Amino acid sequence: MFAETKASARRQRAKPSHSFSGGFPLVDRKLCLDIPLMKYCRFLLNGSASYGLVEPSAGQNPGQNNDEITRLLLQPPHESDGDVEGLPSRRMDRIPLSEASLLPPVEPSKIVCVGRNYRAHAAELGNEIPQEPLLFFKPPSSLLPPGGTILRPAVSTRTDYEGELGVVIARRCHQLTDADDVRPYILGYTCVNDFTARDLQKKDGQWVRAKGFDTFCPAGPIVTDGLDPWAGVQVETRVNGEVRQSGNTRDFIFPLDFLIRYISQILTLEPGDLIATGTPEGVGPVVAGDSIEISIEGIGQLCNPVADQPIATVQTAKSEPGKSEPGKNEQ
Repeated sequence: MFAETKASARRQRAKPSHSFSGGFPLVDRKLCLDIPLMKYCRFLLNGSASYGLVEPSAGQNPGQNNDEITRLLLQPPHESDGDVEGLPSRRMDRIPLSEASLLPPVEPSKIVCVGRNYRAHAAELGNEIPQEPLLFFKPPSSLLPPGGTILRPAVSTRTDYEGELGVVIARRCHQLTDADDVRPYILGYTCVNDFTARDLQKKDGQWVRAKGFDTFCPAGPIVTDGLDPWAGVQVETRVNGEVRQSGNTRDFIFPLDFLIRYISQILTLEPGDLIATGTPEGVGPVVAGDSIEISIEGIGQLCNPVADQPIATVQTAKSEPGKSEPGKNEQ
């Protein structure tokens, strides 16, 4: 009962109304400040992928980020129906988050991305403002952990960073209507880098290749429910320490509740699925040796170096007598 009450209180932090002002929903600003924020990560423990609750370290000073992994979750958070702290867990030796071997904090069945959700970003690439959300996918195989190296494929001459707020789905979500509150369907938020081979995006027309290479979706470092995208969340990208993007979710063309309902009318969102909500203006190219940092207050920093993908040397074995080469006779 206590866990259910606490989970319900979380969802009421900033429950979006269905009224709009200037294209954005008015937000109930009543906050349940006595309910602590939920944070979790995914990390390697004794060689196995595990989930852990993240809490401030004892005696942490304001402004410092000394979060620690404090408890081992015995079930994946996306199996919690939105109540991560109600999952079974066990005590563990505390690990500073900065010293953990972090993995992507999500295991989605799909990654749904929203293109051109900031007016200024659409304009900077010479595109029209979309009249409805522009959706595309990134494959789960493109996920990359914090600190992992983004590999620029040899077939691309221009690769761009795109810092974004990611939304993790809490429960199965299908054909929501305007009367449905989207908040119970949100497990939490994380940082996403929608890394893109820009030249291939323009060349191909559709974006599977440009968006889908392995390592093209860094995500992390944690998932937290302590954000309010309707009131405004600042999203910043730095390259080699220099700010390149600085946008706010208040400037979404399509606010988050609209996006979730819209997507759910097209496809079923499953627990753990990831939505990348769009990138602000300031996208630009990076090359091998650069370092990208996506920063969202309340989540932290997602940092990844960039390198050129090694060119593999392929050796073709001679066919055995009487055997055809693989695929030679296939139509």
